[in-house]
Amino acid sequence: MDKLVQATTKIMIDVKTAVNAAYEYIKSVQDMMGFSLGDLRLEEVELSEDKSFWLVTLGFDVPKKPPKSQLENFITTSLASIPVLYEQEYKLFKVNSETGEVEAMKIKQV
Repeated sequence: MDKLVQATTKIMIDVKTAVNAAYEYIKSVQDMMGFSLGDLRLEEVELSEDKSFWLVTLGFDVPKKPPKSQLENFITTSLASIPVLYEQEYKLFKVNSETGEVEAMKIKQV
């Protein structure tokens, strides 16, 4: 009976391993996202009901272009004087709880 229990018992990665997998994944694809990540932070972690996946939400700041005003056509300003605005974005990662591999990355709306 013990062998049967061992065969059906899954070995799960811990929460730190799941979060690290999501962090490393987003760092590896940030060049393809068109911007560098600012202030990358952990927002949420949840184990799926069936314990198959860790759902990890990471938040970060991305530069936001200010709306162009009509005055900009008449006033010459240096780019250094234009303040950089940021907005928060969130990504949800689905991390396999056995292998630790990221299986999905999605935009998370808040």
